[in-house]
Amino acid sequence: MVIKIGIIGTLEIVEQIKQVIKTFPTFLPAFYLVEHEQDILPIAERASADAEVLLLSGPLTSKKVKDRLKLPIPVHYVPITEAGLYKALFYGAHAGKLSRGISVDSLTKVNVKRAARELGISDLEFAVYNGPSYASAEKLAQFHQEQHAAGKSSLALTGVQAVARQLAQLGVPNHWMAPSDQDIIVTLERALLSTESRRNKEAQIVVGILNVDEFHKLVMKRPSEHEVQLMKLDIQRMVLSYVESLDGYLTYLGGDEYLFFTTRGVFERETGGYKTIPLAKDAKQSFNVSLSFGVGFGMTANEAGTNAREALRKAKEAGGNACFIVREDKSMIGPLEMADPVKATLAPLDYALVKKAEEAGMTSSYLSKLVAYTTKHEKYEFHVHELAAMLNITVRSAHRLLLLWIDHGLVDISGMEKVPKGRPRQLYRFSFLEGKSF
Repeated sequence: MVIKIGIIGTLEIVEQIKQVIKTFPTFLPAFYLVEHEQDILPIAERASADAEVLLLSGPLTSKKVKDRLKLPIPVHYVPITEAGLYKALFYGAHAGKLSRGISVDSLTKVNVKRAARELGISDLEFAVYNGPSYASAEKLAQFHQEQHAAGKSSLALTGVQAVARQLAQLGVPNHWMAPSDQDIIVTLERALLSTESRRNKEAQIVVGILNVDEFHKLVMKRPSEHEVQLMKLDIQRMVLSYVESLDGYLTYLGGDEYLFFTTRGVFERETGGYKTIPLAKDAKQSFNVSLSFGVGFGMTANEAGTNAREALRKAKEAGGNACFIVREDKSMIGPLEMADPVKATLAPLDYALVKKAEEAGMTSSYLSKLVAYTTKHEKYEFHVHELAAMLNITVRSAHRLLLLWIDHGLVDISGMEKVPKGRPRQLYRFSFLEGKSF
């Protein structure tokens, strides 16, 4: 399932959303930059023709779109919350700009009073705009200018970027209360749930295959068969509890492997939007074992099961302690966060990208290891010795593969690394794993 979302806003907001939306692999975003509020209508109309949901940068533009255009898709905007106010007040206090008080728009007196009290500046004088909820940028700028001219405000806090620009031209000290990443995450979650595709996929069957890494070594460490059976029961009880949280059905395949079924909606919620597998952390802490997890989506149970087995193979090739998802279009998501923290979330690799990589000599095993390593460490540049160690091959083989991958456009030479002794070493960048296309 890929859901097209149109994102409309100024450069600053769009750049912020670009970073946050990477953690939502279901979304396929199209970004539209606007300079002025009056530009929003034609752009929104054009964006809505090729999207299931729109995300706008603020309430004013959202109201304008909803009032003037009767769009057949949901329209959401990023709200201004107390998180932006806290950041703005901290900035004002640090810069020494709260001496005469502040003027605030986009929030209520209750919001400002609570934030000031929690920050230990409850004696702060403030004036909050009390006009229409969707006042124009000109009216908001006029309010702040009047407060500043009357000596009641030494800093204007506004939730509208256009107001901040007008105040800057007027010479009024101001600070734009930009939305926090958490505000954007919550809005994206709401946008996702409002789409028709998401609602239709709620009940789709998901197949998962779970494998205990190096199970034979765990067995060999047990002093008796009785201890082995107890360990198996403990692991099975833990897995059963996790599948129960998914409202799923579990069956034991014997040895070190388990198969479960659940629905896509539940799986998405329990993994935080395909981000983390809490079972892996429990297994590490309780029994000091790591897990490999393969999850498959599909239009039929057979297709989902086949994709789950393919995903498990990629988790094993990545060295275990990993979870990959193979979707119905053969695109791949992963690795999800397991027992070890994952610093980044990789955008889905589409099937054409994976296929081209494999045709260029980048085997599924090499690709899985690279995806897992770059996602966990946010590192995309390697010299040949690092690559050889990661892929467990010789330096000579790594050189040969790098030349082949460079010829196929998978890898770029990004620079030279100086070493204390000897010649500088070339650095190779795997740019396609940063979400760039060929």
